[in-house]
Amino acid sequence: MAECRMNARSKPLDNNVLAQAAAWADAGQKVALATVIETWGSAPRPVGSQLAICQDANFVGSVSGGCIEGDVVTRALDSIETGASEVLEYGVADAMAWEVGLACGGKIKIYLEPLTLNPLIPDPAAGA
Repeated sequence: MAECRMNARSKPLDNNVLAQAAAWADAGQKVALATVIETWGSAPRPVGSQLAICQDANFVGSVSGGCIEGDVVTRALDSIETGASEVLEYGVADAMAWEVGLACGGKIKIYLEPLTLNPLIPDPAAGA
């Protein structure tokens, strides 16, 4: 199976998480997207921050400034395989938060979803 490449220079496409996820998907790779959906207190990244994860564990973006990315990537790979979405929660009261490095005193919720390709909408100019 081909590896997930970011581009010819091995850098994210314009640092755009969604563009990179789309490029991976267009190349036939399986991809998951993690999005910060809620924060409380001292959270490392704001709501809306995203991380795209390719099937070979390459990723672009950030949901925590690095402190929980490893766990999110691991769970994203599972999500890619199972096709299941889930909400991940990390907080300082969580034993997992200390294990994965989120000890900033805040809480963070992340929506993790495998990306699926939808059929293209036919071009009306092409005729049916």
